Amino acid sequence: MILSFKSPLLPVAALIVSILVVGAVDSTFLSPSVLVNLFADTATLFLISIGLTFVIMIGSIDLSAQSVAALASVVLAILLPEWGYLAIPAALLAGIAAGALSGFTYAVLKIPSFIATLAVGGILTSLTLFLSNQRAIQLDTELRASKLSWAIGETFNVPNVIWISLIVLAIALIIERATPFGKGEKAVGANELGARAAGIRVTRIKLLVFVIAGSTAALSGIVLAARLAAGSPTISNAFLLPAIAAVVLGGTPLTGGTGGVMRTLIGVMLIAVFRTGMNFVGIHVLAQQIVFGLILVFAVGLNITRTPGKIVK
Repeated sequence: MILSFKSPLLPVAALIVSILVVGAVDSTFLSPSVLVNLFADTATLFLISIGLTFVIMIGSIDLSAQSVAALASVVLAILLPEWGYLAIPAALLAGIAAGALSGFTYAVLKIPSFIATLAVGGILTSLTLFLSNQRAIQLDTELRASKLSWAIGETFNVPNVIWISLIVLAIALIIERATPFGKGEKAVGANELGARAAGIRVTRIKLLVFVIAGSTAALSGIVLAARLAAGSPTISNAFLLPAIAAVVLGGTPLTGGTGGVMRTLIGVMLIAVFRTGMNFVGIHVLAQQIVFGLILVFAVGLNITRTPGKIVK
């Protein structure tokens, strides 16, 4: 039998083995407080990954996610002193608009998604550098505590960022499994021509998945800014590769059609455990990107179907 991350059991088994291995190296890793902090530190990556899941399920890719998160963090940092709570929806709207722009370029102008989102990501990066004057914008301590406690505080001794992630996960699960949109996007990923013939509004679905990805990336940027007390054009620079790796590692193939947000949760936890293990053995944070790249190649290699004579472009 050929191993494949398309099987829901393999990512779960890999997660259990990884936790046990890291736990054997350092027994404190298995304590509840360490595991809670681990997920809290990974929650922003999870928020980006969950939006990317919808994009990848239709067989597309979004390379602008980290630029959207950085833009949202800077918009929040600029507007928060004057606008107060209104800065939060403003930052979210910036992400939604960026997602809509990527979706329009891809679905309406029919530009391949990796080109469309690469171009939009470049535009957003330049816009963010201009807005921030190429520097991090610090958040006032009192203002941060009063307006962003929903992101940096705790409820029932659990960091609020975990509650936020669980709420987003619940909403994503409902969208994926209990709405015509969720069924339609999997149909588009599995067979776009068949979905179109069945009357599914393919263009609208393609637009909406990028809007969802933009909104979750913006939320990730807002939470990041709250936790780091600053908005910055480089705040999420190392997020894109681990986010895509988490989605694929969880069992959602880049070809689309199958997978889901619960699998992405497993993939993100795997990435978190791998990162912790690399920290234990002293791998530099920049070198960890190499490992995530290798993980992505490994996961994609396990997920693709190889048939004699098949051409890979």
